[in-house]
Amino acid sequence: MNIKRSLLSCLFFGLSLGAFSAVAADPYPTKPVRWVVPYSAGGGSDALARIIATQMSTQMGQQFIVDNRPGGGAVIGASVVAKSPADGYTVLSADNGPLVFNTALFKQLAYDPQRDFVPVGLMVRFPLLLVVNPSTSYKSPKELIDEMRKNPGKLSYATAGVGSPHHIAMEMLKMQAKFDATHIAYKGAAPAIQDVVGGQLPLMVVDTAAGMPMIKAGKLRVLATFSKSRLSSLPEVPSLMELGYTDVEAVAWQGMVVPAATPKDIVDKLSIELQQAVNTPAVRTKLAELGLEPTPSNSAAMTDLLRRETAFWPKLIRDRNISLD
Repeated sequence: MNIKRSLLSCLFFGLSLGAFSAVAADPYPTKPVRWVVPYSAGGGSDALARIIATQMSTQMGQQFIVDNRPGGGAVIGASVVAKSPADGYTVLSADNGPLVFNTALFKQLAYDPQRDFVPVGLMVRFPLLLVVNPSTSYKSPKELIDEMRKNPGKLSYATAGVGSPHHIAMEMLKMQAKFDATHIAYKGAAPAIQDVVGGQLPLMVVDTAAGMPMIKAGKLRVLATFSKSRLSSLPEVPSLMELGYTDVEAVAWQGMVVPAATPKDIVDKLSIELQQAVNTPAVRTKLAELGLEPTPSNSAAMTDLLRRETAFWPKLIRDRNISLD
Protein backbone atom coordinates (compact mmCIF):
# COMPACT_ATOMS: atom_id res chain seq x y z
CA MET A 1 0.00 0.00 0.00
CA ASN A 2 2.81 2.40 0.95
CA ILE A 3 4.61 1.52 -2.29
CA LYS A 4 1.49 2.29 -4.30
CA ARG A 5 1.02 5.60 -2.46
CA SER A 6 4.65 6.51 -3.12
CA LEU A 7 4.30 5.77 -6.83
CA LEU A 8 1.20 7.92 -7.05
CA SER A 9 2.99 10.74 -5.23
CA CYS A 10 5.93 10.55 -7.64
CA LEU A 11 3.58 10.55 -10.60
CA PHE A 12 1.71 13.58 -9.27
CA PHE A 13 4.98 15.41 -8.56
CA GLY A 14 6.26 14.64 -12.04
CA LEU A 15 3.08 15.92 -13.69
CA SER A 16 3.16 19.07 -11.55
CA LEU A 17 6.80 19.70 -12.43
CA GLY A 18 6.02 19.25 -16.13
CA ALA A 19 3.13 21.70 -15.91
CA PHE A 20 5.36 24.19 -14.09
CA SER A 21 8.08 23.84 -16.72
CA ALA A 22 5.55 24.42 -19.52
CA VAL A 23 4.40 27.61 -17.82
CA ALA A 24 7.97 28.73 -17.08
CA ALA A 25 9.10 28.22 -20.69
CA ASP A 26 6.54 30.53 -22.27
CA PRO A 27 6.93 30.74 -26.04
CA TYR A 28 8.86 33.73 -27.41
CA PRO A 29 8.01 36.61 -27.36
CA THR A 30 6.54 37.37 -23.94
CA LYS A 31 7.16 41.13 -24.04
CA PRO A 32 7.56 43.91 -26.64
CA VAL A 33 10.48 43.73 -29.08
CA ARG A 34 12.61 46.80 -29.80
CA TRP A 35 13.29 47.28 -33.53
CA VAL A 36 16.30 49.58 -33.96
CA VAL A 37 16.42 51.52 -37.24
CA PRO A 38 19.84 53.20 -37.67
CA TYR A 39 18.36 56.00 -39.78
CA SER A 40 16.13 59.03 -39.23
CA ALA A 41 12.37 58.88 -38.94
CA GLY A 42 10.52 59.69 -42.15
CA GLY A 43 12.90 57.97 -44.56
CA GLY A 44 12.46 54.79 -46.56
CA SER A 45 14.11 52.54 -43.96
CA ASP A 46 11.85 53.91 -41.26
CA ALA A 47 8.73 53.46 -43.40
CA LEU A 48 9.68 49.86 -44.19
CA ALA A 49 10.34 48.96 -40.56
CA ARG A 50 7.03 50.42 -39.40
CA ILE A 51 5.06 48.54 -42.05
CA ILE A 52 6.69 45.19 -41.21
CA ALA A 53 6.69 45.85 -37.44
CA THR A 54 2.94 46.45 -37.47
CA GLN A 55 2.34 43.14 -39.24
CA MET A 56 4.70 41.18 -37.00
CA SER A 57 3.03 42.67 -33.92
CA THR A 58 -0.27 41.26 -35.19
CA GLN A 59 1.22 37.87 -36.01
CA MET A 60 3.22 37.37 -32.81
CA GLY A 61 0.93 38.97 -30.24
CA GLN A 62 3.57 41.41 -28.94
CA GLN A 63 4.44 44.92 -30.05
CA PHE A 64 7.48 45.48 -32.27
CA ILE A 65 8.41 49.05 -31.37
CA VAL A 66 10.54 51.04 -33.83
CA ASP A 67 13.43 52.91 -32.21
CA ASN A 68 15.24 55.31 -34.57
CA ARG A 69 18.95 55.63 -33.76
CA PRO A 70 20.47 57.59 -36.68
CA GLY A 71 24.00 58.85 -37.04
CA GLY A 72 27.57 57.90 -37.74
CA GLY A 73 26.88 56.06 -40.99
CA ALA A 74 24.48 53.72 -39.14
CA VAL A 75 27.23 52.92 -36.62
CA ILE A 76 25.24 54.26 -33.66
CA GLY A 77 22.23 52.04 -34.24
CA ALA A 78 24.30 48.99 -35.14
CA SER A 79 26.43 49.39 -32.01
CA VAL A 80 23.33 49.61 -29.80
CA VAL A 81 22.12 46.25 -31.06
CA ALA A 82 25.55 44.61 -31.01
CA LYS A 83 25.78 45.40 -27.27
CA SER A 84 22.19 44.39 -26.45
CA PRO A 85 21.23 41.14 -24.70
CA ALA A 86 21.07 38.24 -27.17
CA ASP A 87 17.53 37.28 -26.22
CA GLY A 88 15.50 38.21 -29.30
CA TYR A 89 14.08 41.38 -27.79
CA THR A 90 16.32 43.76 -29.76
CA VAL A 91 16.52 43.52 -33.56
CA LEU A 92 18.21 45.72 -36.17
CA SER A 93 17.18 46.89 -39.62
CA ALA A 94 20.43 46.18 -41.44
CA ASP A 95 21.58 46.84 -44.99
CA ASN A 96 24.74 46.87 -47.04
CA GLY A 97 25.80 50.08 -45.26
CA PRO A 98 26.46 48.90 -41.70
CA LEU A 99 27.10 45.27 -42.66
CA VAL A 100 29.34 45.67 -45.74
CA PHE A 101 30.37 49.23 -46.64
CA ASN A 102 31.38 50.30 -43.13
CA THR A 103 34.18 47.74 -43.02
CA ALA A 104 35.95 49.85 -45.66
CA LEU A 105 34.61 53.27 -44.70
CA PHE A 106 36.06 53.16 -41.18
CA LYS A 107 39.54 52.23 -40.03
CA GLN A 108 37.99 51.00 -36.80
CA LEU A 109 34.38 50.04 -36.10
CA ALA A 110 32.63 49.87 -32.74
CA TYR A 111 31.22 46.52 -33.84
CA ASP A 112 32.21 43.62 -36.09
CA PRO A 113 29.51 42.84 -38.70
CA GLN A 114 30.46 39.17 -38.91
CA ARG A 115 31.21 38.51 -35.26
CA ASP A 116 28.48 40.55 -33.55
CA PHE A 117 25.37 39.74 -35.61
CA VAL A 118 23.48 36.78 -36.99
CA PRO A 119 21.16 37.36 -39.98
CA VAL A 120 17.44 36.70 -39.55
CA GLY A 121 16.50 37.25 -43.18
CA LEU A 122 16.05 39.73 -46.01
CA MET A 123 13.00 41.95 -46.41
CA VAL A 124 13.23 44.08 -49.57
CA ARG A 125 15.37 45.66 -52.24
CA PHE A 126 15.36 49.46 -52.53
CA PRO A 127 15.90 50.28 -56.24
CA LEU A 128 18.12 53.33 -56.72
CA LEU A 129 17.27 56.13 -59.14
CA LEU A 130 19.14 58.95 -60.85
CA VAL A 131 16.81 61.96 -60.60
CA VAL A 132 16.92 65.67 -61.40
CA ASN A 133 14.87 68.72 -60.62
CA PRO A 134 12.29 69.03 -63.46
CA SER A 135 13.31 72.66 -64.05
CA THR A 136 16.70 71.51 -65.36
CA SER A 137 17.21 70.86 -69.07
CA TYR A 138 18.33 67.25 -68.59
CA LYS A 139 15.93 64.77 -70.16
CA SER A 140 18.25 61.76 -70.38
CA PRO A 141 21.31 60.34 -68.61
CA LYS A 142 23.38 61.06 -71.73
CA GLU A 143 22.60 64.79 -71.60
CA LEU A 144 23.49 64.91 -67.92
CA ILE A 145 26.69 62.87 -68.26
CA ASP A 146 27.82 64.89 -71.28
CA GLU A 147 27.44 68.07 -69.22
CA MET A 148 29.46 66.62 -66.33
CA ARG A 149 32.20 65.49 -68.71
CA LYS A 150 32.45 68.97 -70.24
CA ASN A 151 32.52 70.68 -66.83
CA PRO A 152 34.21 68.35 -64.32
CA GLY A 153 33.09 69.00 -60.75
CA LYS A 154 30.77 71.88 -61.69
CA LEU A 155 27.52 70.05 -61.01
CA SER A 156 26.75 68.88 -57.48
CA TYR A 157 24.64 65.88 -56.57
CA ALA A 158 22.96 64.95 -53.31
CA THR A 159 22.76 61.65 -51.47
CA ALA A 160 21.49 60.43 -48.12
CA GLY A 161 25.06 60.39 -46.78
CA VAL A 162 28.72 59.55 -47.31
CA GLY A 163 29.12 55.83 -47.85
CA SER A 164 25.42 55.26 -48.40
CA PRO A 165 24.37 52.87 -51.20
CA HIS A 166 23.26 55.99 -53.08
CA HIS A 167 26.76 57.49 -52.84
CA ILE A 168 28.50 54.25 -53.81
CA ALA A 169 26.16 53.82 -56.79
CA MET A 170 27.10 57.26 -58.13
CA GLU A 171 30.79 56.48 -57.65
CA MET A 172 30.32 53.38 -59.82
CA LEU A 173 28.71 55.47 -62.54
CA LYS A 174 31.40 58.17 -62.33
CA MET A 175 34.09 55.53 -62.66
CA GLN A 176 32.59 53.83 -65.72
CA ALA A 177 31.23 56.90 -67.52
CA LYS A 178 34.39 58.89 -66.75
CA PHE A 179 32.97 62.12 -65.40
CA ASP A 180 33.26 64.08 -62.19
CA ALA A 181 30.63 65.72 -60.00
CA THR A 182 30.71 67.17 -56.51
CA HIS A 183 29.12 65.04 -53.81
CA ILE A 184 26.93 66.81 -51.24
CA ALA A 185 26.14 64.40 -48.42
CA TYR A 186 23.05 64.89 -46.26
CA LYS A 187 21.97 63.29 -43.01
CA GLY A 188 19.22 61.21 -44.56
CA ALA A 189 17.20 61.23 -47.75
CA ALA A 190 14.47 63.65 -46.67
CA PRO A 191 16.62 66.83 -46.43
CA ALA A 192 18.45 65.91 -49.64
CA ILE A 193 15.16 65.54 -51.52
CA GLN A 194 13.95 68.84 -50.10
CA ASP A 195 16.97 70.70 -51.48
CA VAL A 196 16.78 69.08 -54.92
CA VAL A 197 13.04 69.77 -55.15
CA GLY A 198 13.73 73.32 -53.98
CA GLY A 199 16.36 73.84 -56.68
CA GLN A 200 19.37 74.20 -54.39
CA LEU A 201 20.94 71.20 -56.16
CA PRO A 202 20.13 69.89 -59.64
CA LEU A 203 20.31 66.13 -59.10
CA MET A 204 20.61 63.24 -56.68
CA VAL A 205 20.60 59.49 -56.29
CA VAL A 206 17.52 58.44 -54.34
CA ASP A 207 15.84 55.17 -53.48
CA THR A 208 12.27 54.50 -54.54
CA ALA A 209 10.89 54.45 -50.99
CA ALA A 210 12.08 57.97 -50.24
CA GLY A 211 11.68 59.44 -53.73
CA MET A 212 8.48 57.96 -55.11
CA PRO A 213 6.07 60.51 -53.55
CA MET A 214 7.95 63.41 -55.16
CA ILE A 215 8.29 61.51 -58.43
CA LYS A 216 4.54 60.87 -58.55
CA ALA A 217 3.92 64.52 -57.72
CA GLY A 218 6.10 65.61 -60.66
CA LYS A 219 8.64 67.31 -58.41
CA LEU A 220 11.48 64.97 -59.38
CA ARG A 221 12.26 63.65 -62.87
CA VAL A 222 13.74 60.14 -63.11
CA LEU A 223 16.42 59.74 -65.76
CA ALA A 224 17.47 56.13 -65.10
CA THR A 225 17.58 53.31 -62.60
CA PHE A 226 20.64 51.55 -61.20
CA SER A 227 18.83 48.19 -61.41
CA LYS A 228 19.68 45.43 -63.86
CA SER A 229 16.41 45.95 -65.74
CA ARG A 230 13.42 48.28 -65.77
CA LEU A 231 11.25 48.50 -62.69
CA SER A 232 7.60 47.47 -62.71
CA SER A 233 6.86 50.64 -60.72
CA LEU A 234 8.59 52.82 -63.37
CA PRO A 235 8.33 50.83 -66.62
CA GLU A 236 9.04 53.84 -68.82
CA VAL A 237 12.42 54.55 -67.16
CA PRO A 238 15.49 52.82 -68.66
CA SER A 239 18.19 51.18 -66.59
CA LEU A 240 21.76 52.45 -66.86
CA MET A 241 22.82 48.94 -67.90
CA GLU A 242 20.28 49.08 -70.73
CA LEU A 243 21.83 52.35 -71.86
CA GLY A 244 25.26 50.80 -72.18
CA TYR A 245 26.77 51.27 -68.74
CA THR A 246 27.05 47.54 -68.35
CA ASP A 247 28.94 47.42 -65.06
CA VAL A 248 26.68 49.85 -63.23
CA GLU A 249 24.29 47.91 -61.06
CA ALA A 250 23.66 48.89 -57.48
CA VAL A 251 20.80 48.34 -55.12
CA ALA A 252 20.08 49.07 -51.49
CA TRP A 253 18.59 46.10 -49.64
CA GLN A 254 17.37 45.66 -46.12
CA GLY A 255 17.11 42.72 -43.79
CA MET A 256 16.96 41.99 -40.09
CA VAL A 257 19.80 40.89 -37.81
CA VAL A 258 20.05 40.15 -34.10
CA PRO A 259 22.97 39.88 -31.65
CA ALA A 260 25.17 36.91 -32.54
CA ALA A 261 24.50 34.79 -29.43
CA THR A 262 20.72 34.83 -29.90
CA PRO A 263 19.39 31.25 -29.53
CA LYS A 264 18.81 29.52 -32.86
CA ASP A 265 15.17 28.70 -32.09
CA ILE A 266 14.45 32.41 -31.63
CA VAL A 267 16.34 33.32 -34.82
CA ASP A 268 14.38 30.68 -36.72
CA LYS A 269 11.05 31.88 -35.32
CA LEU A 270 11.84 35.49 -36.19
CA SER A 271 12.86 34.41 -39.69
CA ILE A 272 9.62 32.52 -40.30
CA GLU A 273 7.51 35.39 -38.96
CA LEU A 274 9.49 37.98 -40.95
CA GLN A 275 8.99 36.07 -44.21
CA GLN A 276 5.29 35.67 -43.46
CA ALA A 277 4.96 39.40 -42.73
CA VAL A 278 6.67 40.43 -45.98
CA ASN A 279 4.49 38.01 -47.96
CA THR A 280 1.22 39.26 -46.46
CA PRO A 281 -0.86 40.69 -49.35
CA ALA A 282 -1.66 43.96 -47.56
CA VAL A 283 2.02 44.47 -46.74
CA ARG A 284 3.11 43.72 -50.31
CA THR A 285 0.62 46.31 -51.56
CA LYS A 286 2.12 48.95 -49.25
CA LEU A 287 5.65 48.01 -50.30
CA ALA A 288 4.69 48.27 -53.97
CA GLU A 289 3.35 51.78 -53.35
CA LEU A 290 6.83 52.70 -52.13
CA GLY A 291 8.45 51.09 -55.16
CA LEU A 292 10.08 48.41 -53.00
CA GLU A 293 10.76 44.88 -54.21
CA PRO A 294 9.94 42.20 -51.61
CA THR A 295 12.76 39.64 -51.22
CA PRO A 296 11.84 37.60 -48.12
CA SER A 297 14.48 35.04 -47.22
CA ASN A 298 15.85 33.00 -44.36
CA SER A 299 19.07 33.45 -42.42
CA ALA A 300 21.15 31.28 -44.76
CA ALA A 301 20.17 33.26 -47.87
CA MET A 302 21.02 36.56 -46.20
CA THR A 303 24.35 35.14 -45.02
CA ASP A 304 25.16 34.14 -48.60
CA LEU A 305 24.31 37.63 -49.90
CA LEU A 306 26.58 39.21 -47.28
CA ARG A 307 29.42 36.92 -48.32
CA ARG A 308 29.10 37.95 -51.97
CA GLU A 309 28.80 41.66 -51.26
CA THR A 310 31.72 41.66 -48.84
CA ALA A 311 33.89 40.22 -51.61
CA PHE A 312 33.05 43.15 -53.95
CA TRP A 313 32.07 46.48 -52.37
CA PRO A 314 34.87 47.18 -49.85
CA LYS A 315 37.50 47.08 -52.62
CA LEU A 316 35.55 49.58 -54.73
CA ILE A 317 35.16 51.89 -51.73
CA ARG A 318 38.89 51.82 -51.01
CA ASP A 319 39.75 52.30 -54.69
CA ARG A 320 37.55 55.42 -54.76
CA ASN A 321 39.12 56.74 -51.53
CA ILE A 322 35.77 57.05 -49.76
CA SER A 323 36.08 57.29 -46.00
CA LEU A 324 34.07 58.25 -42.94
CA ASP A 325 37.11 58.58 -40.65
